[in-house]
Amino acid sequence: MGKAAKRDKNSDAVETCSCMIPISKEQHELFHEVLSIFEESGIFYAVAGAYALHAHTGICRDTKDLDIFLTPENAQLAMRRLRERGFECETCDPVWLYKVHRQSYFVDLITGMSNAVLTVEDSWIDRAKPAVVEGVHSSVLAAEELLASKLFVTRRERFDGADIAHVIYGTRGRLEWQRILALAGESWEMLLWALVLFRYVYPSQAGYVPRDVWQQLISRFQEAVLHPDPSSQFRGSLVDDKMFAIDVKEWGLANLLLDFRNRRLRALPMSE
Repeated sequence: MGKAAKRDKNSDAVETCSCMIPISKEQHELFHEVLSIFEESGIFYAVAGAYALHAHTGICRDTKDLDIFLTPENAQLAMRRLRERGFECETCDPVWLYKVHRQSYFVDLITGMSNAVLTVEDSWIDRAKPAVVEGVHSSVLAAEELLASKLFVTRRERFDGADIAHVIYGTRGRLEWQRILALAGESWEMLLWALVLFRYVYPSQAGYVPRDVWQQLISRFQEAVLHPDPSSQFRGSLVDDKMFAIDVKEWGLANLLLDFRNRRLRALPMSE
C-alpha cells in the first residue's frame, strides 16, 4: 500500500492532494492498474517524478512514465505480483531500476540512485504524503525525500537542479531541513551546490533556507577547503561517470562509483 492506504483516507487530519498530469488514455489505464495492484497487494511504495513535483510545487508537465519508489525488498515482491497479472517486467539495473511494460508504455520501479549513494528505505515511504494519483488513493514522496532524490541527477543530458529550486520555492522553505541534511549525509556538498543555485535563482528568497542550515554548510565547506584531507578520494564518477570517464580511464583515478555499486549489489535481497 502507499502511505495513504496505511491511514484513514477519510480523516480530516490528513490532507490528500489530487495529482492530475496530462497523459494519454493508454497511460492512464496502465498507471491506474499498476497502482491498484500495489494497493490490493499491500506493497508499500510512494509515487515520485512528475506527480510528486506537482504535489509540492503545482508544476504540471508531461511525463512519459510513472515513477514508483520502494525498497529493494518490496521491488522484488512487486515484480512477482505484476508478472502474475501478465505484465512484462524487466530488471534494468538491480542497483536501482526495474521497468513494467505494456505496449510502448511503462512504469519505473526505483529503489535508489543509480550511483548507489542513496537507497530507498522504509522511512521514505512512511513519510510520504497522501495523494490521489490517476484515480487511485495513493501517496507521493515527501518534499524532503523528493529533493534528496534529485541531488545526483546532474548529468549532461539531464539536470534536476531546477526541480530542487522549485521544491524549495514552492514550499516556501517549509521543509524538515534536518531530515534533508541527514539524507544528504556525506554528500552535503551536493546539497550546498543545489542551495547556492537556489539562492542565485531566487536571491530575495534566500531566507527560505534557514540561516543555521546556511551557516552549517558554509562552515563545513570552509573547513574542508582550508584543511583538505589528503586521503580524500576522487568523486567525479559519482556525479557522472561519462563526463568524468577520462579521469578514470586515462588519468588513473579510482572509480568510486564501482565501490558504491558493488557494496549495494552485495546487500541486495536474493531475487526469485
